[in-house]
Amino acid sequence: MKFICLTLLIIGGITDSISERYEVVGSADTVFAVAGEAVILPCSVKPNISVVDMRVEWFRSDLKDTLVHLYDDHVDKNTDQSQSYRGRTKLNHQELQSGDASLKLSSVRVSDEGLYKCFIESKSWSDDVIVDVKVEAVGHPPVITVDGFDHSGGLHLQCESEGWYPEPDLEWLDSEGVSLSSETTETHRNTDGFSVKHTTTVHHRDDKIHCIVKLRHHMLEALIISSSNMFNSWRTSVIMIVVLSVIAGILIAVFAHKNRDHDRLQNEKRTLQTEHSQLQDEKRTLQHERDQLKTIIPQALTHSRTHKVNVILDADTAHPRLIVSEDGKQVRYENRETERVNGETYIFDEYRGVLGKDGFSSGCFYFEVQVMGQTWWDLGVTRESVNRKGLFSLNPEDGYWSVGLFIGEYRAYESSYVSISLSVKPQRVGVFVNYEKGLVSFYDVESMSHIYSYTNQSFNKKLYTFVGLGYGWNKNPTPLIICDDY
Repeated sequence: MKFICLTLLIIGGITDSISERYEVVGSADTVFAVAGEAVILPCSVKPNISVVDMRVEWFRSDLKDTLVHLYDDHVDKNTDQSQSYRGRTKLNHQELQSGDASLKLSSVRVSDEGLYKCFIESKSWSDDVIVDVKVEAVGHPPVITVDGFDHSGGLHLQCESEGWYPEPDLEWLDSEGVSLSSETTETHRNTDGFSVKHTTTVHHRDDKIHCIVKLRHHMLEALIISSSNMFNSWRTSVIMIVVLSVIAGILIAVFAHKNRDHDRLQNEKRTLQTEHSQLQDEKRTLQHERDQLKTIIPQALTHSRTHKVNVILDADTAHPRLIVSEDGKQVRYENRETERVNGETYIFDEYRGVLGKDGFSSGCFYFEVQVMGQTWWDLGVTRESVNRKGLFSLNPEDGYWSVGLFIGEYRAYESSYVSISLSVKPQRVGVFVNYEKGLVSFYDVESMSHIYSYTNQSFNKKLYTFVGLGYGWNKNPTPLIICDDY
């Protein structure tokens, strides 16, 4: 009888052990993370049994003594956690009931790249899985500078960008999308990542030259128009040298042949006087047109203000690092993430933008935004169904009609961005939309001047007001404010 009982106990123990066996699974593919953002490292058990009563340990398998996160005895035990991960890791305790031990890692750093082991241990069984994490850092927007001309009149261009990880690709394209060869290339690496610098020479005037920096699905672009004025500036330099040489020759000739060259000097003087008179006429014409605009634009702005609408920002669409005021009239950056009611469905996840609550599908409407003190801003209107995920361009093709300030430059966004020259810095910007006419106009309210207009657009869906503070490197906490005091 004792033998039978002992046998049953052994069989029962073996059965319990077998029934508790499980497999720890992660991701078959490499997990890609973006520096500064959060990432989920997948880990779960099969079958989907509860791991609440088990030990869950995350650590770096490629680094010695690097504890990332420890859960044991129903609580997190991170007293021995590596210093670099303090305050950046989180397990969802509710998901542990269904066997999900995935780890959320916030504020990702380049140093977080490596191999992570998820180890799960019960009283009678244990298993683990390796998760490969690659980190990408999106650098600063590329900057194009003009670096002079060669002997044949070609325009030397230099494009550089920094803060990327891993090393990005830089490519020159002309307006037809044809790749231009880089004559010199430089790449450097420091604690902030990789910096790249490429040069090329352009011989075509009136052409749009693009500098594109790419890293997997991330891309930033700069544009310069090689206008005739640029090439003329080189020609002017050459002409000035020739003119100075001619003048020197004339002076010598005057001393040798004063009487013979007297008439020629008089003709040159009359020619210069004629050109000066033409320039004065053009100046008067431009001044007359400017005076007319000073009258017309205030009238247009006054008319636009009669179509004022009450704009309230929708916090549920805002990027997690944006704080929208309770009255929906202000939005600012804050260095912490906020949970949104709609989860990840409707929010901006990389671009720091937010939409207004109400949409408009007919007629005219107008609103004003205070931008004073903010160093990177965009505002305008957009379609409700517009893409809000990842990196994108704020142009009409992608459903955005906007203007903005970026690195001291005011610009609009057509198929590529358009630089806007303004005599004063706008402190308050007015936006007027005529839905049926396909018109979106922007005004500097205080100086009563026109900034930019999109014309002959085709609207067939609701338009929503839109404001944004750019991408992750903008840390300026100054709010954008919807104005109602007019």
